[in-house]
Amino acid sequence: MEKKNYLKIGFSPELEGRDRFIYRALEIFPGFLAWATLCGVVFGSYFYPVGAAFFIIIFDIYWLVKTVFLSFHLRANWKRMQENLHTDWLERLNRLNWSHLWQLVILPMSKESETVVGHSLEAIANSEWPKEKMIVVLAYEERFGAHGKEVALALEEKYKNKFPNFLAVMHPKGISGEIPGKGSNESWAARTAKKVFIDTMKIPYEDIVVSSFDIDTQIPKQYFEILAWHFLTAKNPVQSSFQPVPIYNNNIWDAPALSRVVASSGTFWQMMQQERPERLTTFSSHSMSFKTLVGLDFWQTNIVSEDSRIFWNALLYYDGEYESLPLSFPVSMDANLAPTFWGTVKNVYKQQRRWAWGVENFPYVVFGFLKNKKIPFRKKAYYIFNMIEGYWSWSTNAIMIFALGWLPVFLGGREFNNLVLAYNLPNITRTIMTFSMIGLVTSAIISMKLLPPRPERYGKRRHTYMALQWLLVPFTITFFGSIPAIEAQTRLMLGKYMGFWITPKHRK
Repeated sequence: MEKKNYLKIGFSPELEGRDRFIYRALEIFPGFLAWATLCGVVFGSYFYPVGAAFFIIIFDIYWLVKTVFLSFHLRANWKRMQENLHTDWLERLNRLNWSHLWQLVILPMSKESETVVGHSLEAIANSEWPKEKMIVVLAYEERFGAHGKEVALALEEKYKNKFPNFLAVMHPKGISGEIPGKGSNESWAARTAKKVFIDTMKIPYEDIVVSSFDIDTQIPKQYFEILAWHFLTAKNPVQSSFQPVPIYNNNIWDAPALSRVVASSGTFWQMMQQERPERLTTFSSHSMSFKTLVGLDFWQTNIVSEDSRIFWNALLYYDGEYESLPLSFPVSMDANLAPTFWGTVKNVYKQQRRWAWGVENFPYVVFGFLKNKKIPFRKKAYYIFNMIEGYWSWSTNAIMIFALGWLPVFLGGREFNNLVLAYNLPNITRTIMTFSMIGLVTSAIISMKLLPPRPERYGKRRHTYMALQWLLVPFTITFFGSIPAIEAQTRLMLGKYMGFWITPKHRK
């Protein structure tokens, strides 16, 4: 199978024969591993409680070491981000030749209000990048009726004098082979920008940095300056993506505690990954070379997780010579918020399940590695191990820590419960977990430092609630972490493929 034929695979039914069998087996593997682990702990606690007890203790120690290790990364990235926020990136950029660079900004929208979309456009308008070297495309969906067109045209009228190259474009519904969602919308927008602006103006593709922003993304004033600096100083800018840190601060004061904890946890994970760039892929709002995007035939339109898939597309396209570079620079987005508390809870779960559906990348990457003989085996093994460990941890670790750690005591029978090990197991696990709370303290401190100014409608007591919210972590990482991850992996295992669920944007 030629490279061009496997770069755009969505799911196993698109293949035939032996390839279909291999891809289907790879789809099954993450879910099978998760369920085998959880069932193994349960059955082991009953049939071999001593072994299960030692496994739980070793696993808790592993969790403690991992928590402390990642806490150091979190603190390091917070310091780096503060330094970058206080750096004059325009002054640094002026030391380089950057007059040839263009910024292409894609804003795919769905049913969002004019307020939400307008705030994102206003942040771009307030940025320091020269607007005559910028192309802005606001892409709305035909499938949502007149609302998107009305919002897009109203904002086009408002901002056409601020952006010389502004375009509101409609993504048609019902295109064969597409899953309705962000990937298909932004790809249509980028193709339209190429035709209307870039090819007409004869702008070299390698001189364009394209940023795909979630519609609620609000950028700091010097976002494009730090992006351009990293692009120009990268070892190979065409073979690099550029990843900011998503911070869900747009409406953080209005969101309930559960939503705040889940949102901040997502931010912290991205911050920790920025300190491990060899593990970093693209997520949500990201930037890359337009030349690479054209070479890949834009974002994949037949999957859900197009934001991370574009990294894997490029890695296979360039035979393993591609990387995602951390900007250690924030962009502000919306925390999950609905008109009612239970609506928010429901939306948080659905959003986490959609993010966990990124497991669809595992069969794609491994299958691509099997087909691409030019990528070194060591690099393949490294990526595969990290993906397996990541998806396995996501779906199982919280449940094993907070739900299954006491099972040997309950299921081990009288003989096991007469052992000193049975008596000490709860105390040992409790002690290890107490020490692992160091990570929560670090998270609470940094989360308070990342907060925007408190709105006048809230009293000072709200700050206290913001700190105490981290006591909810054992609950949130189980019910909004492991469980949606298990559901996503089980769906993939059973061939029940998901569509793209759009997170509603609500502002008070």
